[in-house]
Amino acid sequence: MFEAPHVPLSRRGLHGVFLGSHAVAQGGVTRSQLQSGLYRRLLHNVYADPRLTADHRLFARAALLLMPDDAVLAGRTAAAWYDAPFAAATDAVLVLTKPDTSCRGPRGVRVHRRPFGAHEVVTLEDEGGEVRLTTPLRTAWEICALEPMASAVALLDGMTRAGHLDREALNGLVSSTKGRWGSRRVAKVVPLVDGRSQSPPESWVRVACARAGLPAPVPQFVVVDGDEFLGKVDLAWPEQRLIVEYEGAYHFEGLQIARDDQRYERLIAAGWRVIRLSAADLRDMDAVVARIARELGTPLPTM
Repeated sequence: MFEAPHVPLSRRGLHGVFLGSHAVAQGGVTRSQLQSGLYRRLLHNVYADPRLTADHRLFARAALLLMPDDAVLAGRTAAAWYDAPFAAATDAVLVLTKPDTSCRGPRGVRVHRRPFGAHEVVTLEDEGGEVRLTTPLRTAWEICALEPMASAVALLDGMTRAGHLDREALNGLVSSTKGRWGSRRVAKVVPLVDGRSQSPPESWVRVACARAGLPAPVPQFVVVDGDEFLGKVDLAWPEQRLIVEYEGAYHFEGLQIARDDQRYERLIAAGWRVIRLSAADLRDMDAVVARIARELGTPLPTM
């Protein structure tokens, strides 16, 4: 059975997130109230006000209450504070601890034991209180080393787009981690990062095309026909006049379908070919790449 380490009472109430045992000991709540479902159970012995949104950040705050004082949030969990909130509430919270730490963490928390220095940790304060996490660059390192390539690129695209990372810093990460844990993954992911991408699906398609040896598309390309602005598109191969657009849930809201259809008609009339992708299409990325390759006239390598 998991046993939480001693946690000072001063760390008890992060925006309505608290240790059940401490709350009971202080008389703030009874065991029967905790067991009744009056409060949301996040992790072992950690509860929250049910009015709070049960997102990944809330579970991350809960995880810190169960970790040693020097533990920090890292990887895709830390990225949620750096404008790349792509981790779901059901995803394991990634916590970074020192190599000599014996704490394993409860179910729902992934403890990663690696050396890190004080210069790689920041304390941020938001509406939920203070939270300890790795710096953007150290966060990028963990993401490269631990995430599948497409997910890693999407996360770093989001952080770069928001200004937490830039090309110089990422290139420096490649050189500074050479020969160290995760360095090969860092070297593969960083060249694919492009902060112009506006969503994870755009990043996933770009990565799939790169891994298949296709020419790189231009993210968020502005299409004009003479002096007429036709729109900004997700991905484009201007020389081949090919466009790829991802249609998320917003595409089906209200009049958006009609607006999008009209925009595509103008693009096609101007001589562009348009590939429209949905979430269902992305379940078979090989088929997506093959479709793009056919339109580009680029043969895919045979296995």
